[in-house]
Amino acid sequence: MSWMRRVRSSHAPSELLRREPRLHLVVLARGEPGKGLRGPRVTLVEADLASRASTASAVDAIRTFVAGGELPPLAGFAGNAGVSLDDALHTTADGHETTFAVNVLANHLLIAGLVPLMRAPARVLVTVSDTHFGDFRHSGGTMPPPRWAAPAVLARPGAFPDPGSATAGRTAYTTSKLAAIHLVHEWARRLPPGTTIASYNPGLVPRTGLSRDAGAVGRFMMRWLSAPLALTPLADTPAAAGRKLADAVLGRVVAPSGAYVDRTRVVPSSAESYDPERERDLWDHLEHLRTSADA
Repeated sequence: MSWMRRVRSSHAPSELLRREPRLHLVVLARGEPGKGLRGPRVTLVEADLASRASTASAVDAIRTFVAGGELPPLAGFAGNAGVSLDDALHTTADGHETTFAVNVLANHLLIAGLVPLMRAPARVLVTVSDTHFGDFRHSGGTMPPPRWAAPAVLARPGAFPDPGSATAGRTAYTTSKLAAIHLVHEWARRLPPGTTIASYNPGLVPRTGLSRDAGAVGRFMMRWLSAPLALTPLADTPAAAGRKLADAVLGRVVAPSGAYVDRTRVVPSSAESYDPERERDLWDHLEHLRTSADA
C-alpha cells in the first residue's frame, strides 16, 4: 500500500509508518522538511508547491515510479502543507498570489494528477483550518474572517484591502482555507467510485513552522497571541496533532466523501462553505490554470 503525502511536520508520517508495517510513504517536500523522513519505506520527491512546473514534475515522477513497478498504485493522498504570509502581495513565478497557489491550486494540481494513480478504495485528505469560520470562537480573534471574491481575483496578488498589510496576509490565509473546503466539495462530486475526499481541520498546532514566512508580526502573533489558546481545547501539540491526522488518513475517523473532519469527529464546516456555485466557479478556474500550464 502506498500513500502520497505533502509534509509540514514529520509527526504524522512517523505515526503512519509506526502503525502500518506494510505502508510505503511517498513524500513531497521542499528541502529540509523531508530530510528527517528517509528510510526503506519512504520515497522522497522534491517539489516546490508554489510552482506549477515543479508540482507537475513531482506528479510525473510518481507516475513513472508507479508505471515502472517501483511503487504500487496509490492508496491515497494527504495534502498537509500550507503557508501563511505577512501580506497578500507575495507572487509566484507563475504570477499567482503565493497563499492561493500553495493552499489551493497545488492541492488541485496534485489531486488531479494523482487520482488516476490510485486503486480503490482510496482516500484523499486536504488539511484546512477552522479559521475559515471567521468568528471569535474558532480563532480567538487572532485571524480576520475570509473575504470571498471571484477565483480569478483571489489567484492574483493584491486581492484584499491594504494588500501590503499583515491583516491582508491573514485574510488571504483564511480565504484560502475556505476555498480549499469549496474545492473538496466539488471534488467529492467528481471523484471515481471507491475514492473519497475530506477536509481535515487540525486545530491550532503551535511550532509546526506555518508562520515562518509570515514576517515579524505574524510570528509574534503565533508565538504570543496564540499562547493563551494553546491552553484550551482549540490547540494540540505537534505530536498529538500527528496522531489525530494519522487516524484520519487511515480511515479511523469514518467520514463520508466531502465531509469536514474536526480532528477526531465529523462536523459541519461553516455555513458559507456550502455554495455549489462558488465551488463550480473555483473548479473551473483551477482547471483553466491547470490545463493552461499543460499547454
